[in-house]
Amino acid sequence: MLKKIPLQWWVAIALTALLAISTYSSEPPKAIPPAPSQGSPAVVTPAPPPDSTSDRLTPTASLTAQVIEKPKHPQPLLDYSFIQPNCGIPIPYQGSGPIPKEESAPAHPSNYGPRYQTDADGRFLSNQLLIVLHETVGTASSAIHTFKTPHHRDRDQVSYHQLIRRNGAIVNIVPLEWRAFGAGNSVFRGPWGDETAKTSANLPPSVNNFAYHISLESPPDNGGSAATHKGYTDAQYESLAWLIARSCLSDRRVTTHKAVDRSGSRRDPRSFDGQKLLRLLNQYPERYGAALP
Repeated sequence: MLKKIPLQWWVAIALTALLAISTYSSEPPKAIPPAPSQGSPAVVTPAPPPDSTSDRLTPTASLTAQVIEKPKHPQPLLDYSFIQPNCGIPIPYQGSGPIPKEESAPAHPSNYGPRYQTDADGRFLSNQLLIVLHETVGTASSAIHTFKTPHHRDRDQVSYHQLIRRNGAIVNIVPLEWRAFGAGNSVFRGPWGDETAKTSANLPPSVNNFAYHISLESPPDNGGSAATHKGYTDAQYESLAWLIARSCLSDRRVTTHKAVDRSGSRRDPRSFDGQKLLRLLNQYPERYGAALP
């Protein structure tokens, strides 16, 4: 027969059981991480994935967007008002013979490009149109063949806007609204200072962006590397004067390839009679009514 357990024992056992249950069911206290020492970088711990049993999303670390500035590129020209191939007024031909014939011989697209309203650094360009005179050195047919041939290397690309044959016929090669590749490393030293435009990060500055390139077919005895030759025909000078008059540009906006070339290797147009051209231009007084200053 078991002995009767005293009441105080039952009380002690009950208190012990309650204490044990309380100890094992309660969460241990959370440890507070130490603050990083001064000067040491803070470590960002990726947030854990959201609990699939919870309706609340776990917030993730915020990201700061980095704004990357786009590189500046030349912007295509939108306003062609500075280009006036027909001057806006009728300019009747004043040559000694009939009106020069005009023909079309379009250059391959690789040999010309757009004019730009900003340069390679994003600066606005506001140069007035500049007539640059050239000579073909070879025949007109040879030059036209070169312009029609695709050239994918920058150094091989070349063109004029117009070419004047020995008989005075005008060959239209590149529309004036487009940039012909008639002068490479070049600058126009005008009355208002140097004018040039750098429209490519890989190429030197040039007058091409605001140039109107006109070339005269060289005489058969041009000699290639000779310093002079017998010059150009009366028909060529008369056609050239008419083209310049139709542009309504002042005489100060007419120059030569030799004058703008920075390399010192260009001499065209050789044996050119500038005074003869001026005398012919004076036959077009109406052009001065719309001439640029």
